[in-house]
Amino acid sequence: MLKATLRSFLAHKGRLMLSALAVVLSVAFVAGSLIFSDTVSRTFDRLFASTSADVTVEPKEDLTSSVPTGAVQSVPASLRDRIAQVDGVAETHADVSVENIVVVDRHNESVGPTTGAPTIATSWYVTGRSPVKLTSGNAPRGAGEALLDADTADKKHVRIGDTLTVQAQPGTFEVRIVGIATFTTTNPGAALVFLDPAVAGEELLGSAGRATSISVDAAPGVSDDVLKARVAEAIGTGPYDLKTADEQAKSDAADLGGFLDVIKYVMLGFAGIAVLVGVFLIVNTFSMLIAQRTRELGLLRALGADRRQVRRSVLTEAVLLGVVGSTLGLAAGIGLAFGLIHLMSAFGMNLKATEMVIGWPTPVASYVVGVGVTFVAAYLPARRAATVSPMAALADAEIAGVGRPLRTRAIVGSLVGAGGVAALVGCAVATKTASAASLLGLGVVLTLVATVIAGPLLVRPVIRVLGGAFPALFGSIGRMSQRNALRNPRRTGATAAALMVGLALVGGMSVASASMSRSFDQQIDKTLGADFVIQNGNFLPFTQEITDKVRGTEGVGLVVRQRFAPLAVRLPDGKRIETTAAGYDPQVDDVAHVTYAAGDTAAALADGGLGMDVDFAKDHGVRVGSTVQVEFQGGRTAEMTVGALTDQGGGDGFGMQGGLFFGIATVEKYVPGGQESSLYVNRASGTTADQLRSRLEKTLEAYPQVQVRDQADYKKLVHDQIAVLLYLVYALLGLAIVIAVLGVVNTLALSVVERTREIGLLRAIGLARRQLRRMIRLESVVIAVFGAILGLALGLVWGVCTQQVLALQGMTALAIPWGTIVAVVIGSAVVGIVAALLPALRASRMNVLAAIAHE
Repeated sequence: MLKATLRSFLAHKGRLMLSALAVVLSVAFVAGSLIFSDTVSRTFDRLFASTSADVTVEPKEDLTSSVPTGAVQSVPASLRDRIAQVDGVAETHADVSVENIVVVDRHNESVGPTTGAPTIATSWYVTGRSPVKLTSGNAPRGAGEALLDADTADKKHVRIGDTLTVQAQPGTFEVRIVGIATFTTTNPGAALVFLDPAVAGEELLGSAGRATSISVDAAPGVSDDVLKARVAEAIGTGPYDLKTADEQAKSDAADLGGFLDVIKYVMLGFAGIAVLVGVFLIVNTFSMLIAQRTRELGLLRALGADRRQVRRSVLTEAVLLGVVGSTLGLAAGIGLAFGLIHLMSAFGMNLKATEMVIGWPTPVASYVVGVGVTFVAAYLPARRAATVSPMAALADAEIAGVGRPLRTRAIVGSLVGAGGVAALVGCAVATKTASAASLLGLGVVLTLVATVIAGPLLVRPVIRVLGGAFPALFGSIGRMSQRNALRNPRRTGATAAALMVGLALVGGMSVASASMSRSFDQQIDKTLGADFVIQNGNFLPFTQEITDKVRGTEGVGLVVRQRFAPLAVRLPDGKRIETTAAGYDPQVDDVAHVTYAAGDTAAALADGGLGMDVDFAKDHGVRVGSTVQVEFQGGRTAEMTVGALTDQGGGDGFGMQGGLFFGIATVEKYVPGGQESSLYVNRASGTTADQLRSRLEKTLEAYPQVQVRDQADYKKLVHDQIAVLLYLVYALLGLAIVIAVLGVVNTLALSVVERTREIGLLRAIGLARRQLRRMIRLESVVIAVFGAILGLALGLVWGVCTQQVLALQGMTALAIPWGTIVAVVIGSAVVGIVAALLPALRASRMNVLAAIAHE
C-alpha cells in the first residue's frame, strides 16, 4: 500500500501542484512573520542590553495616555550628585533626552524620518555603552553646536557647517552641525541630534537644573540589583522609578512589542486567509482526484485492501503534499522575511539579514500549519474513498457525490445558519458595545460556516438565474456551460466558497468603512464650528511659539486652544478609571457645537469644574453637582465638581473614555509644561476664509509639521485614515482572490481530465476548439459570479450589523458603497475568464481520438 500510495502521489503531482501552492502561501506568511519578528526582537534585545545603564533613575509615570500631551517628565539634575555619593557607584550622568521634537533645515524642510519614527534631541557624552561614536568633526561645545547621526545626515543631505533649527518646548533655537555620529549598533530608525550636556537641559527642558533621567554605572564587583537597592535607599522611590539594565531592556522591548505585534498579526491575518481559502481548494482537489481514481481504488479493494488502508493511503498523500508545501513555504517564508528586513532598512531601521533568526518554533509552526491543513482538508474525501465497494469501483461508478441527496447539508446548514442569524439579530438590538461586538463575531463565524455548508443547495437555483441568459446568448454552448456548472453542486459550491470568503470580508469592511466615513462627516458638520483647525500632521502637540504666531496673524479673530491631560477619576460607585481629558479655552462654544443633557460650557470650564459624557455619568451614578476626585500625573490631586453632561449622540463625547473635559487653566495648573494639541481659529470681521488660510500658511511656513485644515480637509484626513484599514482588507482580498483563482483553475483542469472522453465525443460530432474554450470560460465565469453573489450578500449583512455596533459609539450613519459592490461583481467575472484560460486551452488541444479512447 505504501508503494502504491507513493506511486499515486508521483503520478498526480501535476494535479496537486496548485493545491501545494495554497499551502506554500499560508506557510510562507506564518514563517515570514515569525522569522521577521524574532530577528527584530533579537536585534533590539541586544541593542537595549548593550546600551542600558546598570541602573536608570526616571520620573515615575503613574498615569499613561494614548494621547500625547507634550509635557516632558523630569527629575532634578542635582539628583546625580546625591547618587554619586552612594557606595558602589562608579559614574553618573544626568541625561536629557526629548522625543518628537522638530528639526528643520534652512529651507524649512524637516530632517526627521518620514516613517513615523521620532526625532530625538539628547545630551552628548561617550561611555562604553554609547550606541554611536563620533566619526567626523568634533563634539558640541556650548550653545549653538550639535551633532547629527550619520544616517539622517546622509538622507537629508546635511553636512558639517550647516545650520538647523530646533523647535523644542521652551522655544526655537538654531544649531550649527559640528560633527557626525555613526551608529555602532542597530539604527532604530530615529533621527538623533546631540547637544552639549551643559546646555541641553536649558534648551530642551527650559531649565539647566532638570534632566529626564539619571544613568548610574556600578563599580566593579557590585551587581545591578545591589546598586539599585542602595540608590533607592539613598533617594527614596516615591517620585522615582528605578530600573536595572535588565529591567530597562525589558521595558524598552515591551514598548517595541506593540510595533512588532502589528506586523506579526497583519502577516498572520494573511496566513489565516490563505489557510481558510486553501482548505476549500484542497478539499475540492482530493474529492475530484478520488472520483477520477474510482476504478484504481476499487482494484485495490478487490486485491484485499480494507477501508482503513484506502483511507490511510489518501491521507498519506495529503501528508506528503503538506510536507512538500510546508518545506517550500518555509523557504518562501525565509525569503519573505529577508525582503521585510531590507524593506525596514529602506525605511531607516537598519537590520542585518546575516543575523536573521530562525528559532525552532518557526519550522515547527510551519509544518504544523502546512501538514495540518492538508490532513484536515483531505480527511472527508479520504473517508469517502474508503466507502467505495470493489464491485462499484470495477463498474467505474463515481463516488464524488454527484447524485447524493443534500438533506444532511440542508439540516446542518439551517441549524447553524439559524444560530448565526440569531446572533446577528442580537447584535443589532444590543445596547452595550461589548456584548454587541461579541454577538457580531459569533454571528459572522456561524453564518460563514452555514453558507459554506449550505452552499451546494444554492447552486442550482442561483446558477439557473445567473446562467439563464447563456442559451439565448451563446446557444447550445451556453446551455452546456450552465449544465456543467450544475452537474456537481458540491464541487461548484466548494470552488465558489474560496472566492466567497474574500468577497464577504471586503463587502463587510466596505460597508463598515463607508458608514464610518459618512458618520464622521456628519459629526464634523454637526460639531465643528471653527473656520480652521491648526494641528500637527501626526497629531503630536506643538509649542506655545506656534500658538503665539497664529494669534499674531493678520485676520485672526479668535483662537481656542485644546490640550490633553492623562488622569484617573474616582467615581461615586467606587470605581477608579484612567482616561484622558481635554482642556479648552472658555470661548469653545464659538468654535464647536456641543449638545448638553445638563449644565453648560461655562460650568464645565469654570475653576474646579468638569464636564462628562451623559451615558458615562449614568453608568457610574454621576449627575450635575457631583464631586469626584481626580488624580493627575506626579501625584497631584483635585476635588472637582461636575458642571455639565454632554450628549453628542452616543460614544464618549470628545473621543476618550468618559468624554471628560475642563478649562485649559486646569490643565496648565495640574499638567505644567503641556503643549497645544489643536488650535481652533475663526477669522476676524472683514477677512475671507481664503485670505486667512493664505496668511496662516505663510505664518506657519517655518513649521512644516503643522497643517491648516478646514472642514473639507478634516473630512479628507478622516477618510484617508479609514482607507488605510481598507487597503489592508483589499490586500487580504487580493490574496484570497489569488488562491481562489488557483482553486477555479484546479477545478476546471481536473474537470477537463474527468471529462476527457466527453470532450472527445463533443469534438468528434463537430464542436470547434473555439466553442470548447468558450464553454469552459462561461462555466468558470458563472462559478466565479456565484461565489461573488454569495460573498457580497453575506458581507452586506455583516457590514450592516457592524454599523449597528459602531452606532453604539456614535457612528449612526449607514452607507452602502454600491459602486464597489458592482465593481467586485464585474471583477469576479473577469477573474472567472482569467482562471479558465489555461484549462480551456488545454482542453482545446486534446487529440480527439485519444480523448475518445480515454478511460
